[in-house]
Amino acid sequence: MKVRILASDSMGVRSIATVVEMCGLVVGLDLGASIAPRRYGLPPHDIELRRLEKALDDASRWIRESHVITVTHYHYDHYMANEPELYRGKLLLVKHPTENINMSQRMRSYRFLKKNGVEEIARVEYGDGRRFNIEGVTIELSPPVWHGEPGTKVGKVLMVRVACEEGVVVYTSDVQGPVDEEALRILKEWSRPEIDLMIIGGPPTYFAGYKVPVRAVEQGLKGLLRVINEVRPRRIIVDHHLLRDIRYLEKIEAHIREAERLGIKLETAAEYMGRPIEQLEARRKELWGRR
Repeated sequence: MKVRILASDSMGVRSIATVVEMCGLVVGLDLGASIAPRRYGLPPHDIELRRLEKALDDASRWIRESHVITVTHYHYDHYMANEPELYRGKLLLVKHPTENINMSQRMRSYRFLKKNGVEEIARVEYGDGRRFNIEGVTIELSPPVWHGEPGTKVGKVLMVRVACEEGVVVYTSDVQGPVDEEALRILKEWSRPEIDLMIIGGPPTYFAGYKVPVRAVEQGLKGLLRVINEVRPRRIIVDHHLLRDIRYLEKIEAHIREAERLGIKLETAAEYMGRPIEQLEARRKELWGRR
């Protein structure tokens, strides 16, 4: 079993693009990337633009090399919205485009699947709550769970479990902790057999009290602690929204201690990949030489 994180917020772009190679099958999980158009009132720095270009090149390459590709929801950092030809001939497991979906994602799914013709050139399956057995590998997608706080206007996402005799990988997409109790229930169900690696989209602590209620962020941090204590994967990658906070380490001090106590390795995607942590979006003022 081999897991690569192609791009992530700890590696300089908005993404959690992952490739799982398992029992001869290559599964691409949400292969896409983006950057914030504005942060601190500033546009992306040239360093961010170069990092995005590389991330998109890597995502394009692995879409071509993957046998199966997921799109857990239709935010632009999770798929290649404007390059439909990349998906030609692929098995594409996607969030249902018209059920349990908010208006913004419904419109994006229509453009991607129908207007851009992906349904005509790829084998598209709606993944919500379904299990697929492909060449000895089980790919299970959760029913839709909230993208953070239940009832959020941002909508819902799918989580993904990939398993075969070589191991079990769980990809939580943008559950932001999780906050949603249903997401946590599913993760506990998926914890037998034991999860070798779980990739979690952490809570957006940088938005607490601004675009996201403080209670939702606090609940997401509690949800992450419950994953450590109740799901107990062997290894956890926590990244994405959490790494947009320059002080993210302060927010997960208790989680790091608890993971260490239980013998669980807790790290960012950059650390998992043996790379330095580069929070380019969170450091945008510094990159532009502003105070």
